[in-house]
Amino acid sequence: MKLRTTALLGAVALALIAGATLSGGSPTSLPSGEPPSHRASPTAPTTHPPGVALREIDGGPGYYSRFKNPIPSEPHFFPVGVWFESALEKDYVAKDVAAGLNTYVVLTADSDFDLIRSSGSYAIPTFASDKASGFALADEVDMWAGAGDAAWTGKFAGEGPICTPEQAKCGYTVQNQLRSLAPPGVMTYANYGKGVTFWFSDEQAQSFINGQQDLVSADNYWFTDPYICAKTEGGAIVGYARDLTDEECRLAANYGWTVERLRKLNGGKAPVWAFVEAGHPFENSPGATTITGPEIRAAVWSSLIHGARGIVYFNHSFGGACITQHVLRDCPGETLPAVTAVNRQIKELAPVLNSPFLEGSTTATGPVDYAAKLYNGKVFVFAGANTASGGVATFTLKCGGSSAVVIDENRTIPIVDGTFSDTFANGNAVHLYTIEGGSSCGF
Repeated sequence: MKLRTTALLGAVALALIAGATLSGGSPTSLPSGEPPSHRASPTAPTTHPPGVALREIDGGPGYYSRFKNPIPSEPHFFPVGVWFESALEKDYVAKDVAAGLNTYVVLTADSDFDLIRSSGSYAIPTFASDKASGFALADEVDMWAGAGDAAWTGKFAGEGPICTPEQAKCGYTVQNQLRSLAPPGVMTYANYGKGVTFWFSDEQAQSFINGQQDLVSADNYWFTDPYICAKTEGGAIVGYARDLTDEECRLAANYGWTVERLRKLNGGKAPVWAFVEAGHPFENSPGATTITGPEIRAAVWSSLIHGARGIVYFNHSFGGACITQHVLRDCPGETLPAVTAVNRQIKELAPVLNSPFLEGSTTATGPVDYAAKLYNGKVFVFAGANTASGGVATFTLKCGGSSAVVIDENRTIPIVDGTFSDTFANGNAVHLYTIEGGSSCGF
């Protein structure tokens, strides 16, 4: 929606990713600079169970450190952003920090960068600043300028003719010209929409994703977009040449699909951040809704399970009961508590999220997407339902274990003969496990 009242963008997919084990990336050797807890100790065995390998997070743990004024690359920092917010008053910035936000992704030109930095936060504006940690290119340019390299008039969506000739496509040109305006050495960022995720061929989409910017995201609002379930959008995915049902479309697992789409396009070479709406992004029209607290949490964790290296909340409501550009500051109800709670989990688990995936160490049967991580010699398994009705999932562990401690749920599940089962009550169910009594599979 991006601060305009035209129909937002959306995204795709769903049961296509059912049961995914998130192996989208080839195993890599751990870099020498990795914290000791991620490397094998001198006494660790050098053999691993068949099919088990480490896969580093996209871009590697030190990715951001290569840029000028970088956001932190240290293990305890995980980017949690808010889209197009203002940072003018100390009380409001303090409220953002209390909600677990640490990055302003696009912000108003009059924002106080000293206030942002003194709060421990970071900024990625659309203009140059020596206190910024990035430079944002055009937003959703794939949708309003198209996939092409025709000449650009310099105008943006809604300002008049964009490309020359007028019917041509010039999205690649827009991003290239804007990138040339970025200060030397600063990380460039761009967010895309339904062109990259649905409408374009892989080749066309890759021309946006690869080489145009250093950090990328796409905003597909599966829970609230009144158009995204159509066969020309979410239904355009392989195997779904039809409109999607609500059970197929209004699904947290589809946020993970969006992340996977971008990871496939860039080959896991650079970080992908995920977008999750925090309010009612569309005007009051048939099919437009307000996201709920459980849906926010489930969408965030689906994105993280699928490898997102940052989360960005879309903070504007153009409909619903609380119309505002500052949902997390202004709106009562369950949204702020839900966002604060999931952000707390992200902060506490940041070292795990920034650790390698332990590919092939865990398998599951049942309606879940899941990922296994290795941190400090211990295996963590994160899982979220990938069907609207949920169900029972059974996990099998190659690295062993005596019990699965369910994080923040005050319960422990025994592991018997290398397996344990758990119930996922519905499509928004997420369970996070620490595996006790197991090994690191020799890593």
